[in-house]
Amino acid sequence: MASIELKALEKHYGEQRILKGIDLSVRDGEFISLVGASGCGKSTLLRTIAGLEQHSAGEMTIDGEPALHLKPAERDLAMVFQSYALYPHLSVFDNIAMPLRMRCNRLHRLPLVGRHLPGASRREGEIRAQVLQVAENLQITSLLSRKPGQLSGGQRQRVALGRAMVRKPRAFLMDEPLSNLDASLRVRMRQELVQMHRALGSTFIYVTHDQVEAMTMSDRVAVLMEGALVQVASPDELYRRPADIRVARFIGTPAINELQATVALDGRLCLSDITQSAPLGCWLPVAKGTRVTLAVRPEGLSCVPAGKGHVQGQVSYMENLGAEVLVQLSCENGQVLSIRATPQEGRELKIGQPLGVRIAADALHIFDHLGLRIDQPQADDSSAQASSAMSLSTLMGGEVKHGFA
Repeated sequence: MASIELKALEKHYGEQRILKGIDLSVRDGEFISLVGASGCGKSTLLRTIAGLEQHSAGEMTIDGEPALHLKPAERDLAMVFQSYALYPHLSVFDNIAMPLRMRCNRLHRLPLVGRHLPGASRREGEIRAQVLQVAENLQITSLLSRKPGQLSGGQRQRVALGRAMVRKPRAFLMDEPLSNLDASLRVRMRQELVQMHRALGSTFIYVTHDQVEAMTMSDRVAVLMEGALVQVASPDELYRRPADIRVARFIGTPAINELQATVALDGRLCLSDITQSAPLGCWLPVAKGTRVTLAVRPEGLSCVPAGKGHVQGQVSYMENLGAEVLVQLSCENGQVLSIRATPQEGRELKIGQPLGVRIAADALHIFDHLGLRIDQPQADDSSAQASSAMSLSTLMGGEVKHGFA
């Protein structure tokens, strides 16, 4: 196991900054995922940690010791690639055994010479025992005599994991290892990776563009955008409290709904671009006229009869998923909102039907003009309300109404 610390890490290709001042602390034994859109720098970051890419600036320590000057082999980090990187002419056994044999000196690695050197049979026996143990753990013992070309995608992935496991490295670095697998196999392999992490107790750094993988497997998730680290948090906090509107957009399926709003005199939020709307039941301690972006996930919206609720529109699309119905509401200004409805609600709706939508105040994520999160005062915190009300009164010079409607 290992803890890994990055400070102001940079990677440049010419004048292009691929990694921009990355600060990240990976805890000993945790499973952390690096997630982001294609081209955001997550694979470059992983390869820089492994030593396969030369850093341009910054620091990195492994267990408190400087590591950027070390060669990849000296860092003792096992890399698992998207392409598996198996030797096609070697058997599964020999592919898994390769890291152990590479630790021997050059003479011992020569096939015709090494077997006759003192201690050769003892070393080979130890290697065989370790390979068999790993193969048993991964349930691939029956495949040990096969070549990679005779294996399925899932089997090749297990062999690649076995080759990493047999080394007993300080940490595992995984670069989108499941992206080449079909959907059902990806689900099964996700479960196996989580079980493997629990059994080994090792540090895992996992790169993926798939938010489902990141959210279901990780202790924490680090979100990268355009080479910069935007937020590092647990999956639950990332979903419930995105620090940046870009994180809110990236995490969650269907995509989060966005609405523009303006702060009224009493501090309440009024939707700006939707004419058929009512003031929202929440308030902010900021100046009148301040424009903010509201983001609310589909489960934060509920269907109500036409003419009621905060927003009015027409049902434009429905998708029955069995346990829930995804409803799309087209508003007068052309904006489309996604709503999670119950099967009972779905049965009562038709395409083209007028419908109202209520927005739950506690489901709102509010962002300023820079896209940064603004926290709402807590409804049950009277002291916070009083303090915020005083701030509003000072800013606007008028009486303040507050609370949740």
